Amino acid sequence: MMRICLHGPESTGKSTLATRLAAHFGCEVVPEYGRAYCETHGTDIDMAALVHIAERQQAMNAAAVLRATDSGTKRVLFDTDPLLTAVWADMMFGQKAQYARDPWFAGFNGYADHYLLLDIDLPFIDDGLRVYRKADDRRHFFELAKAELDARGVAYSLIQGIGDARFANALAAIDDRCAVRC
Repeated sequence: MMRICLHGPESTGKSTLATRLAAHFGCEVVPEYGRAYCETHGTDIDMAALVHIAERQQAMNAAAVLRATDSGTKRVLFDTDPLLTAVWADMMFGQKAQYARDPWFAGFNGYADHYLLLDIDLPFIDDGLRVYRKADDRRHFFELAKAELDARGVAYSLIQGIGDARFANALAAIDDRCAVRC
């Protein structure tokens, strides 16, 4: 069974791509808990809320892996995981000593088998919850997301393109990875 996680800044099509991939593979996609949290509580959150979001996301992801294992499903998709929540912590609080990343993030090691890092080549769409619309902020967010994957040494593929091209690139990356791992 292969665990695939979508990773990258907001407004890069993660949820749309995850849903489309899940339909293609006939597997479950675990939604982004942070979105649901922010819909209820707003986007003015602190480090404790980020840890809560990461813990809840990981619990949801782990439960989906158990369901997939029990059903014999070959893949499970995560719309996100705690690695991206750690990047959110860096984006929101930067290097401010009083807001340094909670140690929980450093201890996280429940990585997916493969990450799809979505590029910022899509136009920003404001949905009322998104924060980083400026091109410089989006580029910084992307670089932090990539750096997180590199620092953790996890396998990932950069996914670019619009519409069907993005989907085809994601499928090719998964197929390439599966040829090595599956």
